Amino acid sequence: MIATERTATAHWPRDEAPAAADRAEFVDAMSRAVTSVNIVTTDGGAGRFGVTVSAVASVSADPPMILACINRNSPAAAAVRENGVLCVNLLADSHAPLSDVFAGRFGPEARFGSEAGSWTSGASGAPQLIGAVAAFDCALETAVDAGSHTIFVGRVLSVSVGGEAPLAYCRRSYCTPSALPIAC
Repeated sequence: MIATERTATAHWPRDEAPAAADRAEFVDAMSRAVTSVNIVTTDGGAGRFGVTVSAVASVSADPPMILACINRNSPAAAAVRENGVLCVNLLADSHAPLSDVFAGRFGPEARFGSEAGSWTSGASGAPQLIGAVAAFDCALETAVDAGSHTIFVGRVLSVSVGGEAPLAYCRRSYCTPSALPIAC
């Protein structure tokens, strides 16, 4: 059973809540965060969908759980909720063009097409990218609406790990992480 909540609980009455930060300033500040680039996929009765997301994080190791935030206007959000499964595919640095496809820059028909990577099905049935740095195949544990997005928490059923460097995103550009020399 999937637990679903409508909104997060605030600590003050809505009419007494402090004003929100300026949207443009918030978006600019968040663009400075270095994030992984992921494609979240789902498949089932609601159809096969995938979308590029940067808001992904580990939730728990016992049991293994991960979260992914998807804009509620994305058809993928409704499909994840209805299908009850998702796979978080951490992209490799060679996957920048694939990220653009699933970000919608080329239309929905390009997703899962012959030029859109090689896919297999995980234990959940969700598409898993062959060659991903890591893939977390999940059953949907809970979904919480927060602002413009839904936070999906998945119970990890299986993990696969690849060997390439991960793709990152910072200051509105793709990049790759590199190790800093540490003096001992």
